[in-house]
Amino acid sequence: MKIFRERIEFETKSQIEFVNISDRVSGIVEKSGIREGQVVVFSPHTTMSVIINHNEPLLLQDFMRVLYKAAPIDDRYTHDLFELTRGTKSDGRSNGHSHCKVLLVGSSETIPVERGHLLLTDKQTVFAVEFDGARKRDIIVQVIGE
Repeated sequence: MKIFRERIEFETKSQIEFVNISDRVSGIVEKSGIREGQVVVFSPHTTMSVIINHNEPLLLQDFMRVLYKAAPIDDRYTHDLFELTRGTKSDGRSNGHSHCKVLLVGSSETIPVERGHLLLTDKQTVFAVEFDGARKRDIIVQVIGE
């Protein structure tokens, strides 16, 4: 069994953003030399998710609308009040809504690798989903197999 790990680094530009990382994940799988196994795509950030879905612009707008409704920016989040009143270390962002969105969406995806390729359909795209942009981000890609 072989394990290969690499980071994908990028910068987001907006509050919520779907960043297509499929080609970069595929490149890491190819670079790993692993032909059969799986790849884990993981966000080490508490305000960024990883998902697999269809890369269609109107559908991405629907996703954003649903996420804004599920955890609205203008709602009251105790997390935001805690940062302001307790003097904890903060980057100055009131981002309780971003943490809640990740709770709903998740932080990783596992994809089978077969014959050295991701076992995704032509309709599936791997996205890093930013909920607290704009920021410098990274995603961990770990390929496991033979």
